[in-house]
Amino acid sequence: MSSHPQGKLKSSISSKGQVTIPVEVRDRLGLRAGTVVRFELCDEGVLLRKGAGDVHPIDKAFGLLKLQKPVDAYLDEMRGPRPAKR
Repeated sequence: MSSHPQGKLKSSISSKGQVTIPVEVRDRLGLRAGTVVRFELCDEGVLLRKGAGDVHPIDKAFGLLKLQKPVDAYLDEMRGPRPAKR
């Protein structure tokens, strides 16, 4: 996108309300046919984000690791034992 002044690219809205996303933006964000995008309204205008955004990427990974012991035991090994509860 550096070939354009200040990264500003233009497109226009069709009669159906559709916008063509410039190839530089599609390539940089990895947008392909069928990719879900979100539009977020903000004070400066609108922000286009790749992905559905309902689920954080870390949440998608939750539960994939099969650990030999509870996470708290690993944390205690790394940090030292937690203070006793009163």
